[in-house]
Amino acid sequence: MPRFLILLTFSLLLLVPPTVRADDGQVVRIEPVLRQGQLLLDADIDFTLSDELHDAATKGLPLYFTADLVIEHPRWWWFDETVLSLSQTWRIQYNALTRQWRVGTGDLSLPATSLDEALDLVRRIRDWPLGAADRFTPDQTYQGRLRLRLDTSRLARPFQVDALNSAAWSLTTPWKEFTFSISAATPRG
Repeated sequence: MPRFLILLTFSLLLLVPPTVRADDGQVVRIEPVLRQGQLLLDADIDFTLSDELHDAATKGLPLYFTADLVIEHPRWWWFDETVLSLSQTWRIQYNALTRQWRVGTGDLSLPATSLDEALDLVRRIRDWPLGAADRFTPDQTYQGRLRLRLDTSRLARPFQVDALNSAAWSLTTPWKEFTFSISAATPRG
């Protein structure tokens, strides 16, 4: 009988999926900044790549990181109003021929000397333009949330299959919430 219980317990443990995940990281700091009539965002994100992602990047596979931002105006009488919903994607790629890392966002592409330096451009978001300040009502409180994720939908198809089957390819920070308001006394120009 004890042998049966041990065998039953062991078989049940094999059926339970592991709940331990690698630390995906977190958004450490978010700071909305008003400059020359524009609302900009600065943020610091702390994350590390898994060994599998690090190896794939050093072999020339481009990695895409996307920051998702949502800003809402809370309303007590109805659903919250979504004022802004933006995403920004960075592409990090190693060129084995030139032995150089490149970080690109939109039409801009910058060289980097190492993978860590390339990742630092993603980890430290600076002056992300969110729009004109007059889009926001002065002295109203706005709620926002920000996250960073590895965008596996932009990978080549074989790697998308790997991403679905491997926890090493599921890098996503939890949403970090923040609140802010624009003072009516603040100059907008």
